[in-house]
Amino acid sequence: MVEKPTSGSLFGVPYNFERPKLSAMLSAYWQPGEGMLVEKPFGIGYTLNLANWRSWIVLGVAGVLLWQQQGSDAASEDAESAVDDAVEVVVDD
Repeated sequence: MVEKPTSGSLFGVPYNFERPKLSAMLSAYWQPGEGMLVEKPFGIGYTLNLANWRSWIVLGVAGVLLWQQQGSDAASEDAESAVDDAVEVVVDD
């Protein structure tokens, strides 16, 4: 029976399904001297290199957008509760 490869590249996108060691996982996310994106230690595609300052900007922007989204969800819940407290007015002709 032919054994399928557990790592390689498909259409230019890397993949790796070999069981990684803890040291390999940690070193994969911290690679000084490399670019912002590095190959994932397990799975398909790329991940952020936390040794690169651009990655921290991306994480900061994502955090701000998440915080803003949660704030707008709370504001919309307040607006919905105000609508629920509306009073019906009946006018006789």
